[in-house]
Amino acid sequence: METAVDVLCVAAGFTIVIMVLISAIRTVVVPRAESVMLMRIVFGVTLVLFNLGVRRASTFEQRDRFMARYAPVSLMILPLVWALFVMYGFSLIFWAFDVEPYRAALVHSGSSITTLGFASTSDLPTALISILEAFIGLTLIALLISFLPTMYGLFNQRESTVSKLYTRAADSEGGYTPTSLISRSHTVDALDQLSELWSEWEDWFVRLEEAHTSFPALNFFRSPRADRSWTTAAGLALDSAAIYISTVEAPRNPRESLMLRSGYVALRAIADHFGIEHDANPKPDDAISVSQDEYNEVYDALAKAGVPLREDRELAWRDFAGWRVNYDTVLLELCQLTMAPQATWSSDRTGMRMPSARIVSWRSRRSRR
Repeated sequence: METAVDVLCVAAGFTIVIMVLISAIRTVVVPRAESVMLMRIVFGVTLVLFNLGVRRASTFEQRDRFMARYAPVSLMILPLVWALFVMYGFSLIFWAFDVEPYRAALVHSGSSITTLGFASTSDLPTALISILEAFIGLTLIALLISFLPTMYGLFNQRESTVSKLYTRAADSEGGYTPTSLISRSHTVDALDQLSELWSEWEDWFVRLEEAHTSFPALNFFRSPRADRSWTTAAGLALDSAAIYISTVEAPRNPRESLMLRSGYVALRAIADHFGIEHDANPKPDDAISVSQDEYNEVYDALAKAGVPLREDRELAWRDFAGWRVNYDTVLLELCQLTMAPQATWSSDRTGMRMPSARIVSWRSRRSRR
């Protein structure tokens, strides 16, 4: 290694390798929201390819089945991209150390990172660089082995709570609504036990914020059933608590208020991570996507089911809207981002568009709580 070109190749090679290692560590190891460019690019390019297939689907079930593979495929591609960049970086280094032609340097790099050893050298510096690349290759494999179980463990924790909520909120038409959740609880004399549900969902939202900002790929892991989603489940839980605290005539418990706050704080944090604009300090009388007529239908349905309600319907509506305004925008945007299934008061007003291009440009932003 004598020329300035060789020195530049070594510098460029090590720079590429170091950048990939930093990207892998920030993606897998660092326990906080990090904006990793390489991950954004991989997920963005994969999304473009998946959108081509989604456009050909004629039903939501077909689109959901197709998009269910999006996050897992992107995650499997990511370590391959890491390995390819490391292999390319070390090929420049090998080439600078007189492994010629460049094709031979590339083959030698591939042999080293896979630890197959079919390309060898008697030159000590080159041998040491080969050993270093092999260690890095093993490190990437170890990161992948630890990463996937972590992701699926967090996914299972999220979905078990979601499934329980949907079971309680299912109606006779195959949908899931706050009306069904509250009226069913009243029918079995369990309105006072809803505080346990609010407590469970407060914990769920706390875990959601930590997991879905530290591992943003989790946002795109779809529920096992096509008619369910973590985003619509979040909306269902928040709307149920908002209706309960504003409309139902029952002893007040701080748990529903605490759950509502933990919910909109979590959704805002995830929205911030993806660069979704929203008002961090909305006013109670700001407009929301739910109309008063829609609320009145819920009020009437609860009254018909015998649920004790506050007599002042107008005041109850204003109280509900005052809670809903805190999460209305971010809920709809996250439903759009994740291509959520049709659900009352959430994805039913997003237009069911294709998954948002925000995946390509997500970025961490200072929390605006």
